[in-house]
Amino acid sequence: MTKKITKTTIKSFIKKNLDNMYIRNNSKFDGMYDCVTDCGDGSFRKAEQSTKHNDYTLGVDGAWFVNGSNNYFTAYEANGFKGYEISNCCGNFILAIRECA
Repeated sequence: MTKKITKTTIKSFIKKNLDNMYIRNNSKFDGMYDCVTDCGDGSFRKAEQSTKHNDYTLGVDGAWFVNGSNNYFTAYEANGFKGYEISNCCGNFILAIRECA
């Protein structure tokens, strides 16, 4: 039986792995068009710590979480990375670490 992935699971993952974590933004909210739009090439980049809007970023630049139960979490494992995919009304992104070969 697989354990349910919650926001607490993601917070713990970030706390344990921020120094070795990568982020891939697949889409983000664009206020100019008032909708979610695709983000560039969709490649992973080194995650950087953020001190802005900590309640919504959980300390990760480029991540955006919504309050309540409107975040959808799934396990991610592909292309040498392992972590979590997060989707909500503000976009879709993946937080992951490199898998050991």
